[in-house]
Amino acid sequence: MKKYFVFIIRFLLLYTVFQILSGTVLTAFYTPDFSAKTGSLSQEVVFGEPSSIPLLISLLIATTAYFLAQKVLKAAQ
Repeated sequence: MKKYFVFIIRFLLLYTVFQILSGTVLTAFYTPDFSAKTGSLSQEVVFGEPSSIPLLISLLIATTAYFLAQKVLKAAQ
């Protein structure tokens, strides 16, 4: 069980680093299209609602992959 917790902690760290790096790259290469906007530009920014669903799905997939790998390794020995 200790290996599982170490795996999940590593997974969460890598997931967080990937999210930060991908957000940085997407922000760096974003080019707004002002020609599509008609009228005056709004000063209000709407970000939307945060969701933890992608993280939970990723954790479920990582857990399944971990236990399947453990089962395959036991079967191969």
